[in-house]
Amino acid sequence: MLNLSVLLEDSARRYPNNDAFVFMDTHVSYAKINAAANQIANGLKAMGIQKGDKIALSCLNLPYFPMIYFGILKAGGVVVPLSVLLKRDEVEYHLNDSDAKAYFCFLGAPGLPMLEEGYAGFQKADQCENFIVITAKPTDPSPIEGTKTMGMLMAGQSPQTETVATGAEDTAVIIYTSGTTGRPKGAELTHSNLMMNSILSSNLYQPTPDDTLLIVLPLFHIFAMVVLMTAGVYRGTKNILLPRFDPEAVLGLMQKHKVTFFAGVPTMYWGLLNFESDKFDFKAIASNLKMCLSGGASLPVKVLEDFEAKFEVEILEGYGMSEGSPVVTFNQVAIGRKPGSIGTPVWGVEVKVVDEDGNEMPVGEKGEIVYRGHNVMKGYYNKPEANAKTIKNGWLHSGDVGIKDEDGFFYIVDRTKDMIIRGGLNVYPREVEDVMMKHEAVSLVAVIGIPDDQFGEEIKAYVVLKEGQSVEEKELMAWTKDRIAAYKYPRHIEFLAALPQSATGKILKKELRKM
Repeated sequence: MLNLSVLLEDSARRYPNNDAFVFMDTHVSYAKINAAANQIANGLKAMGIQKGDKIALSCLNLPYFPMIYFGILKAGGVVVPLSVLLKRDEVEYHLNDSDAKAYFCFLGAPGLPMLEEGYAGFQKADQCENFIVITAKPTDPSPIEGTKTMGMLMAGQSPQTETVATGAEDTAVIIYTSGTTGRPKGAELTHSNLMMNSILSSNLYQPTPDDTLLIVLPLFHIFAMVVLMTAGVYRGTKNILLPRFDPEAVLGLMQKHKVTFFAGVPTMYWGLLNFESDKFDFKAIASNLKMCLSGGASLPVKVLEDFEAKFEVEILEGYGMSEGSPVVTFNQVAIGRKPGSIGTPVWGVEVKVVDEDGNEMPVGEKGEIVYRGHNVMKGYYNKPEANAKTIKNGWLHSGDVGIKDEDGFFYIVDRTKDMIIRGGLNVYPREVEDVMMKHEAVSLVAVIGIPDDQFGEEIKAYVVLKEGQSVEEKELMAWTKDRIAAYKYPRHIEFLAALPQSATGKILKKELRKM
């Protein structure tokens, strides 16, 4: 028996009255989070959810997220976290691909039509039977006739439950990532994968019940879910939730709650560094911060150095991916750090740099980063061919090009994938291309990432129009934005008469990058 929910149960016993999650003026203790998770688990069991059933979850950074997350695990279910930015066709795909039996969806927020898009996707899905609305207040009725709310699911349910016995190798979470090509694939992460990574992540920055952690990274993202939420729950920390990054809001919460730990992607550090205001006591904020963590994309050394100088705190950078549960390497306090590097392998994980034949490369020479250990996913859900390409002889092939120095520190120097990392979020060119190709005026599209000071990379589309057709850049941009998650649409579009191609007809994106 091993169930990831024991992390919450243990902290609820040890620190029942301590704040677990704080959102605005709402403070929810560990005991209350655990009791709510128990009620949700009981409600799911009463609904007929069986061990191993997949349950999707779209929710902002609110206390409802951990309640539902741990409630699903307690019921023996598999959590399928979905981006809150997905549109209806994307929701339909994820529900179908994961074989989800139920779907929790939050109402949304200004400019974020989550409920509308989520319900439309649910209606089109093949076998997802239950749509559960997460309302602003548990007592609020459902805005969609005939659907159940989270409050209705919990009503009359006991705040105690018997957690369904799951094994270490049973799947706990299916988290979606596109890997190298095509539509997103669900990485199956086991209870063991996530338990080990939660514990070792907490050991990397060592929070205590007296510490306060600010979570602004989205909880549906593997970084926030494991390195922050479950690691923080394991340690009994106070977790301040912020649904959307805004430098002023972040600094306000840092000052109000005396935040000791902050984690972000490079664009967040860039935003905080460049925000100036007389409203905040930067020295007081800096005096409370013990450590900052960075991941999701490479942090420019200049940003790291300037941020550390301004806030008088170290930023520890690491490397991970959904398939690695997520942490693979980290700049660790006990070992030391090197700015610009992704650090050294975490406990229990082996990492090496190899050539195309799997031979390990000498120090300082480029190759693909591969790793093995307790963090390697079970596999992509129902994708045996993708698994065979990604996991070879127990080694997970990352698709990232790196080097190792003489001290055992690793560096990412390039990517073999076409994947774009915009503000720490993965954008997959083929997915964008497939959407844009549906426009009546478009003949051919190639999407690449271009350097951007704020987001690290920005999305650019090179478009060839059909003969006799025309469309303005802004018009095509808006059309694409309406059909894909907001972070995925191209901010730059350039029209060409033709795209550079090889003799076999393959589009030469390297030539586009040179442009």
